[in-house]
Amino acid sequence: MSADLRYWIGFNLVKGIGPTKVRALLEHFGDLRSAWTAAPDELRAAGLDRRSLESLLAARTGMDLDLALKRVERAGVQVLTWESEGYPRNLLNIAQPPPVLYVRGTLTPADEWAMAMVGTRRASAYGREVARELARQLAASHVTVVSGLARGIDSVSHQAALDAGGRTIAVLGSGLDYIYPPEHKMLAEAIANSGALVSDYALGTPPENVNFPPRNRIISGLAKGVVVVEAPEGSGALITAEFAAEQGRDVFAVPGSILQRSCRGTNKLIQQGAKPVLNATDVLEELNMTLVTEYTQASLAFPADETERQLMSFLSAEPVHVDELRAKTGLPIAQVSSTLALMELKGLVRQVSGMNYVAAREARAEYRVE
Repeated sequence: MSADLRYWIGFNLVKGIGPTKVRALLEHFGDLRSAWTAAPDELRAAGLDRRSLESLLAARTGMDLDLALKRVERAGVQVLTWESEGYPRNLLNIAQPPPVLYVRGTLTPADEWAMAMVGTRRASAYGREVARELARQLAASHVTVVSGLARGIDSVSHQAALDAGGRTIAVLGSGLDYIYPPEHKMLAEAIANSGALVSDYALGTPPENVNFPPRNRIISGLAKGVVVVEAPEGSGALITAEFAAEQGRDVFAVPGSILQRSCRGTNKLIQQGAKPVLNATDVLEELNMTLVTEYTQASLAFPADETERQLMSFLSAEPVHVDELRAKTGLPIAQVSSTLALMELKGLVRQVSGMNYVAAREARAEYRVE
C-alpha cells in the first residue's frame, strides 16, 4: 500500500471531516500528507471550522497512522481513495463520493454494469421469491448485484447472484471486521470470494443505526439503478431509492398487493414515477443492459496485457512454433506457454499441431493479421 494511504485513513478516522472538507484540504495543500502536518492557522485558511480543527488536532496527537495502516493490511483489506485507479467509476461520478473505501474481495471493471436490489428485512414469501428470481436473472446476464447484506431481500439477492455464478457486492454499515447481522458471516465470506465487501467506515466501527442511511447512498452510487423489491412506507430501502433519484440513477419497483403493508412503499414508488418491474428483462432493456453479455464476450476477444499483444503481433493464419515465438518476443518459455494457453481459452489463438499456434480467424480480422 502507498505510504500516503495512511493520511487518507487518518482523515477518514477524524469526526467531522467528510468529502467536502477533504476536497477543500486537497485543493489547498495539494495532498493529505501536507494537510495532516499543517499548522492550525493553515488548516483554518483551508476551511476547517473550529470543531473539525479540534477533532483533527486531537487525532494527530493520539493516533498512530503506521499502526492504523498495518491493521488494515493484516485484515487483508484494500483501501481505495479518489486517487486510486480501481475506485469504482459509478461511485466516483456521484456528488461527494466517499474519499475512502475499504474493500475485502475484488472490484473489477465489469462491476460498472451493476444493479442495486434492496427491500424490507421482513420479506414475505412473495418478496423473497421475486428477489431470488430477479437477482438470478441479472447475475446470469453478467450484471453485478449490489445490496446491503441485511436480512430479508438483501441477503436473498446476494445468495441468488452467487448461486447463479455471478458477482455481487455487499455494502456494510460498519467496519469490514464487523459483519452484521452476525448470522450472515458465511454469506459475507462467499461474497468476498466471488465479489466484494465494501464500506466507507474504518475497521473497528460497530454497526450503529446512524451508519445505515449513509451506507444506502453508496449502494445506489455503485449501481446504474435501484430495484426496490418489497418495502413498507418508511423503509430504509426507500431511502436508497431517494439517493438513487438524487444521483440521476433509474429507480425500479416491483408491484405488490395493495392490501399488503410490506408492498405499500413499492406501490407508492410506482405511483410517483418509478418504473414497474415484472421481470429482469424490464431492467435490462430500460438501461440497455442487454448489451452486457456482448460487451463481456467482446472484451475477451482483446489482448489483456502486453505479453498477449506481443504474441498476437507474431501470429497469423500460418502456424508458428512456440520456440519461434519465444525467440521473437525474447520472453521466457514458461511465460509464453502459459499466456498462449490462456489466449486459447479466450478464443484468440488455436493450437494446430504439436506446439504450433495460429491466430483465430476473428482475432486476425480484428488485428488485420493475414
